[in-house]
Amino acid sequence: MRVLRVEMGAFCVVRLIVSRQDDISLNLKLPGYSYIWRRVTGVKKTFDVISMRIALVSAFPPSRHHLSEYGFHLADELRRRKVDFIVLADELASEQAELPGFVVRRCWRVGALNNVPRVLSALRQCQPDLVWFNLVYSTFGANPMAAFAGLCAPALARASGFRTHVTLHHLMENCNLRHADINFPRLYQFAGSIATRFLLRADSVSVLLERYRRVLHERYGANNIGVRPHGTLGTPFPPDPALRPPTEFRMLALGKWGRYKRLEPLFDALPAVLDAVPHATLLIAGCDHPNRPGYLANLQEKWGTHPSVKFLGYLEEDEFENVFRSAQVAVLPYLSSGGPSGVAHIAARFALPIVAARIDDLVRLADEEGLALDTFDPENSAELSARLIALAHDSARRERMAEQNHQVALNTTMPRIVASYLAEFARLLGEQPQIPARPEREVTTA
Repeated sequence: MRVLRVEMGAFCVVRLIVSRQDDISLNLKLPGYSYIWRRVTGVKKTFDVISMRIALVSAFPPSRHHLSEYGFHLADELRRRKVDFIVLADELASEQAELPGFVVRRCWRVGALNNVPRVLSALRQCQPDLVWFNLVYSTFGANPMAAFAGLCAPALARASGFRTHVTLHHLMENCNLRHADINFPRLYQFAGSIATRFLLRADSVSVLLERYRRVLHERYGANNIGVRPHGTLGTPFPPDPALRPPTEFRMLALGKWGRYKRLEPLFDALPAVLDAVPHATLLIAGCDHPNRPGYLANLQEKWGTHPSVKFLGYLEEDEFENVFRSAQVAVLPYLSSGGPSGVAHIAARFALPIVAARIDDLVRLADEEGLALDTFDPENSAELSARLIALAHDSARRERMAEQNHQVALNTTMPRIVASYLAEFARLLGEQPQIPARPEREVTTA
């Protein structure tokens, strides 16, 4: 007996057991796909359809840890495509209800040293066809030992027989550790390079910028790297001038604040902006960086009563539309970068012009994806105020920037991004991976 194996799309495989000579016409329809396979000889009259099963290892809401929002949007698109998947997520600090419609297993804890055996145990139980890791270097903890140990998970999962893919949102080589208050930055860089080598032992790796791919190829000799854009997190909205009246100039800053994302340059620029644009308002949204508790509270104590400053707190997903669509500009006052900015992509989703610090990752992001953004020296608040004032006085330019960012959002929607991932996963699974056997699904050959 032999097996005919036919790939029928990005996430489905059909296996037919051949037992005797027979001609059939098979018309198979799947969500979003239709295939007709004619004159197949020697096919038994029964067949099995086996869906690709994915384990997504990621922080996941209601957690607010690194990349939890991004993990949600990946999972949401997998769900929309009716992919069989499970989220292996971080444990919550307190009892909270899981988001409806997702299968979530919280099997690792931020800061723990034993995350790798816990993740591997979960994988052996759920038996995925492919394991997808959604990572930054601090996903498994800010403690260096916990972070390093967790980053070994993709290599050890592959060594255990699972196909693995890593989405790596930044590179240690591109992080300016001076702004992270690291005592021994060279030691961190060395450990980071070793962690990178472990991550590259996954079957394949996706990075978000072409620059990252070149670094991994030139410095580490990696050839299993693909470039896939960050993507637009949610449905893009066209610009609506009615929601942005000319009598207002709302400047919005969103982030996890206190480490390399800092608001001091923006507050230093605010007096000059208000002198030139009296109707300007500064909106501060987000939360403290996990390593900088109390940062926003200290700023709110100083600026909370200012009539032109509003602290909005952490924004839930359903609050984005109202806040972003009524703002005139998104401001990214970063001292360095932790990768292509998710906030910039949220701003593009809501057709919002961007004023961003002139740091390499943001400049490269604008070049590679075509985002419309003005830049300023991150150490120069006067240049920041000049950029904001010029934009406030040029409504036509704001409209052009808004339309350009809207077009970028349309070209990088999550359906397109996830479709690219699924095509890569199908390629990996087409290489006959040695995945631990599932007796109830196994088809024998002779």
